[in-house]
Amino acid sequence: MGHPWHHALSSAKRWGGKPQDYLPIHEWFDASKEHFADFRHRALRHHSQGIYEAERVFGTVIVNSEGREVPVRAIGEQHVLEDLGFIPTLADWLKHLQPAEWMLKGVDKRVSRLSLKDLEAGRVQAD
Repeated sequence: MGHPWHHALSSAKRWGGKPQDYLPIHEWFDASKEHFADFRHRALRHHSQGIYEAERVFGTVIVNSEGREVPVRAIGEQHVLEDLGFIPTLADWLKHLQPAEWMLKGVDKRVSRLSLKDLEAGRVQAD
């Protein structure tokens, strides 16, 4: 789905009420389009941590116009599932980030590319 309104329509169909009941949550998920207007904007909120952050912003539940309590986490899960087909973690997004030289300023480049697998394989000593 490409627009918060379409997500809101889907939420209203699923849980009742009006699309306007759900629109602020779906707009919050897609607000990062203001900064990056292609699919990559999703890396900022379309993941498990983003869903929990929505719950902190909007509360545990909303009450729709029919008086039904709807968990914000369920609304967030619906949004991410509709856009991605699964709920990634933030780590799923970040592991595909290609580091640029400016990101590594002040980082020991020998360490920045190490992983737990390097430790397990004995390629580096843990302190």
